Amino acid sequence: MFTGIIEATAEVLEKSDSALKVERPQMFDDIKIGSSISVHGVCLSVVSFDDTSMKFDVVGETWSRSNLGELEVGSSVNVERAMPVNGRFDGHIVQGHVEAVGNVTKVARLSAGVRLEIKIPKELIKYCIQKGSITLNGVSLTISEQKSNSISVALVPHTVEHTTFGSIKEGDSINIETDILGKYVEELTVQK
Repeated sequence: MFTGIIEATAEVLEKSDSALKVERPQMFDDIKIGSSISVHGVCLSVVSFDDTSMKFDVVGETWSRSNLGELEVGSSVNVERAMPVNGRFDGHIVQGHVEAVGNVTKVARLSAGVRLEIKIPKELIKYCIQKGSITLNGVSLTISEQKSNSISVALVPHTVEHTTFGSIKEGDSINIETDILGKYVEELTVQK
């Protein structure tokens, strides 16, 4: 489980049909083989590492359901280690199970941050509620506005400076994980 509070950004070093290697932030000094790392919101397991890099196996389902397939060597990704049991819970419950890819339709750069509008797939919009949580490229955010097929989020300057959102532009794809709580409530209350 993750919190959506990004610890660092990392550069993509290598990419193949079945693997992804990214820069290893210095603070990731406690990782081991099998450690779960959120890479742009996707939970991946470390299969090898050294002082400067981490490598992950990636399967076809992951490439097709997320925007990881669009990454190139030199791309920057948001990374977060799994939350330790004794850690602070600063964001919201994030599984690292990306459900779909959305598209940035508007970027408004403001004096106090950035406002994004994101087109959300029809099947996910029902899990988006105003002032509810959503994870975009691994970042825990609050939905500031919801429309029939899109949401808006407001990014504070710290988020813009310390995640890949500093370089986001209209047309960019974005990994989406809706709040797990709403999906469980729906599953438990829907008559079968």
